[in-house]
Amino acid sequence: MSGLGSASECSAGRSEDIRDLGYRIETLRKHFLSSAMIMDFQVVVLAGGVSKKLLPLVSKEIPNALLPVANRPVISYVLELLELSNLKDLIVVVEGEDAALNVGGWISAAYADRLHVEVAAVPEDVGTAGAIRAIAHHLTAKDILVVSGDLVSDVPLGAVAATHRRHDAVVTAMLCSAPVSGPSESGSSGGKDKTKKPGRYNLIGLDPTQQFLLHIATGAEVEKDLRVQKSILRAAGEIEIRADLMDAHLYAFKRSILQEVLDQKGTFHSLKHDVLPYLVRSQLKSEALLNGVAQVEENGTEKIIAQSNQQMLSQILANASERTFHQRYALSPNGTSFRKTHKCCVYIAGSNRYCARLNSIQAYSDINRDVIGEANHLSGYSFSAQNNIIHPSAELGAKTTVGPHCMLGEGSQMGDKCSVKRSVIGRHCRIGANVKVVNSIVMNHVTIGDGCSIQGSVICSNVQLQERAVLKDCQVGAGFVVAAGSECKGEVLAKK
Repeated sequence: MSGLGSASECSAGRSEDIRDLGYRIETLRKHFLSSAMIMDFQVVVLAGGVSKKLLPLVSKEIPNALLPVANRPVISYVLELLELSNLKDLIVVVEGEDAALNVGGWISAAYADRLHVEVAAVPEDVGTAGAIRAIAHHLTAKDILVVSGDLVSDVPLGAVAATHRRHDAVVTAMLCSAPVSGPSESGSSGGKDKTKKPGRYNLIGLDPTQQFLLHIATGAEVEKDLRVQKSILRAAGEIEIRADLMDAHLYAFKRSILQEVLDQKGTFHSLKHDVLPYLVRSQLKSEALLNGVAQVEENGTEKIIAQSNQQMLSQILANASERTFHQRYALSPNGTSFRKTHKCCVYIAGSNRYCARLNSIQAYSDINRDVIGEANHLSGYSFSAQNNIIHPSAELGAKTTVGPHCMLGEGSQMGDKCSVKRSVIGRHCRIGANVKVVNSIVMNHVTIGDGCSIQGSVICSNVQLQERAVLKDCQVGAGFVVAAGSECKGEVLAKK
């Protein structure tokens, strides 16, 4: 009996080993296929220029892409995500010649042996659609991956590419959970105001399988009446409207369709606000439902037919039991082939993934806090037993404490009895005695006098804070001098 038991145990062990080996082989196969698939994509990183939303933190010398997050330029997070996905041949588009020179110089120095990057300068304020239009002659691949240079994320790009190819989509947009404090356009950098304010979120309509994008409204559109294509309602049967998802500004496009739209729609300025909604609206071209009014094309003209909200609701409910959106996608009511249509798809990142865009001052503070906090795996640094990062060359005075989720950069010096909490301090800063820094970002070469208090603020490079200055929820532009004894709350301090 013991012998039989031993043989059975060995057999079970071998079965488990075989299953484990099979799982690993399948995982490797999927990884290989995903990597091979995404390598066919041409990559464009839209790095922007000098955004008015980020003033006074940015300038021609420090454009959006070089704004430091945990003492690294924000664009480095996208570049490393692409490198991990084996995408090493990139076009980085920057608005403005000066900004392009600075971004190109930094990338050349930091990624000389790792990536092949072509930096293209386009006119300022050309918009994301205009940026793609300006470099269209460089685009030759079947599919284009367009990534915002201000994206900080750990979402695997191969999954987005696989979704795009699987559905043969004209566009696949990556969606992720909206940040806690919301993609605000402006506001305090203190990180305490977590109230979700109306008009700052996307309204996204998905089919019941949550694979296809049927509606999107952004920005000011959110305040208006909801407009949904009637033909899409008929085809989908039902639409799930989500307000808890953020458009991550990472898109896979079918190049031929993207270029056709940009050529035909010369006034389109934004991929997010113009191109993507246009593609979504034109998935099925028969009828449109505009806030209870059916708009029907007849012989090249439009006829408006009044329809009550009750009728609209009844029709939606009646369609709910019909076949799903893409089962009836290319069929007309009589079963014959419908006019050629296209698919707009989504990839929804898992809730365990990190995804945020540095497109406001509030977002800048939030992302810095996250990257040295709960998302510290993105920082690229090794954290100490105290859960912080203190560069070996940094110097701390007597009774000075640097708490968890903090960072102190290379060559920085702090005097006696200082306290740092939930903050990032850059390189080669000189900080006096009895200084308190809470929930703030201090960039490089900053001088802070004795007795200063900084809370919920962003201090740019080469700033001088004289003795006993008090800042709360402020942004201080590069090179500014804050006078001794100043008390500022919620102010923007910058050179004119």
